[in-house]
Amino acid sequence: MPAALPLILLPAAGASSRMGPLRDKLTEDLDGEPLLRNRTRMALATRCPVLVTLPPDRPARLAALEGLAAEIAFPEAAAEGMSASLRAGAEQAARTGRAMMVLPADMPEITLADLQLLLDAFRADPSRIHRGAGADGRPGHPVLLPADLLAEAAQLRGDQGAKPLLRAHAARISLHALPEAHALTDLDTPEAWDRWRAGRR
Repeated sequence: MPAALPLILLPAAGASSRMGPLRDKLTEDLDGEPLLRNRTRMALATRCPVLVTLPPDRPARLAALEGLAAEIAFPEAAAEGMSASLRAGAEQAARTGRAMMVLPADMPEITLADLQLLLDAFRADPSRIHRGAGADGRPGHPVLLPADLLAEAAQLRGDQGAKPLLRAHAARISLHALPEAHALTDLDTPEAWDRWRAGRR
């Protein structure tokens, strides 16, 4: 029997503090819509269930998701960092017996084809950790965690994300090269956004 489709988690509960007081990276424009909406629509196009974690004090992020069929969670201790979102996602995925793909919401170059590549790899071997990599082989995102590791993911603390879990299970990681720097490009500052947009033009 094939494994159930993974839950796709978009961790979007961070403070975006490096953008300064006037801009939020997750509401920056990408192809005519807020980045968070664009990334969530892409995740939903896989037909996987999608969970977006949000902080309690960013109404523009919530508004960006209006009308989309994603679930939304406001994790406790969101200020703690990435692990709060990972715990929320892992707990929800575990309740339904699913694996979990972590798709950072601030990575504008990841495509639907990239997600599909990882999902196909998961279907072929749901026991492995499937991780996107740059064309040069450097590990990046998304990261697809098998269902048996979610109890461990639900114990993560601090702002290291899943790094401790990935170190502990390095032998189970399969890297999948995505085109160019799709798996590596995240934009955290106004300057990074400006450079990236200039490169697109």
